[in-house]
Amino acid sequence: MNGRPVKRSLTLRGHRTSVSLEDEFWQAFRDIARSKNQAINELAAEIDAARRDDIGLATAIRLYVLSHFRSERE
Repeated sequence: MNGRPVKRSLTLRGHRTSVSLEDEFWQAFRDIARSKNQAINELAAEIDAARRDDIGLATAIRLYVLSHFRSERE
């Protein structure tokens, strides 16, 4: 397990951007997108549109992943 974030590219509504996520969060994010039959860029765009202005995209993705798995446990 490597706790260092890795920068990865995404395309949100036709614009390229990058996020730095730890491998574990990136894999969980990909797994969630797959389980929802969505492209990872599509899910990232949804998260981006719903996040507050004072929260970065990488943080919003981490919080989304955390919320997803917490809700599965309930």
